[in-house]
This record gives sequence, C-alpha cells and structure tokens, in this order.
Amino acid sequence: MWYNECIDPNVIMIDFPHLPPEGYSYSFESFNARYDVIWIVNHGEFSYRDTPPKSVWGFYSSKKGKYYAPINSKKVGKEVSIRDITPYSSMRKNLNPLEAVLFP
Repeated sequence: MWYNECIDPNVIMIDFPHLPPEGYSYSFESFNARYDVIWIVNHGEFSYRDTPPKSVWGFYSSKKGKYYAPINSKKVGKEVSIRDITPYSSMRKNLNPLEAVLFP
C-alpha cells in the first residue's frame, strides 16, 4: 500500500510505501533540486517543547523514484531498497544471520 496523507496542493506529494506508526506522522519538504526530505514526527507529549519533535526518516529523489538513507539531517546517504527499511527509518537494519531469522 502506498500512502501519502498530504491534502494541500502546495505540499510535496510522493508515493510513500509506509503507514506512520501509531503516534507518528510523516512530513515531506523540498531539500534541494535533487532530493526531498522525509521527516517522521512524534506526536507524544513532551514537557520541554511546544511543537512535536521530528527526525529525518530519509530522502527521496523524485527524478529517479528512489529512496536514500540519511547520514544526518543535512546529508544524503546511500540508496536503499524499500524492502530493507522500516516505517521508523530508511536506514538499513544491520542484522547478523541469527537476528535475520528471529526478526524478519
């Protein structure tokens, strides 16, 4: 299932393959001419902030239609397969063979 909850026509629209985990949402912003950044926003209650904290989920190239893991919020990393990522992050899971069997 491809998911995108953006309704505003001025907001970047991409076909996104994940539903947000409970208590989270995604936001999409233009990063530069080549990439859009995808943020995961935590809607839990935090006493130290008035706005929900967000973390970079990953990057998306609309020209290539590919996803990229973040090195940090300002730097694009390596291309990732949509099968290797989770709703929480586009960073690959680094599992040893036993973990790969136990946690598919």
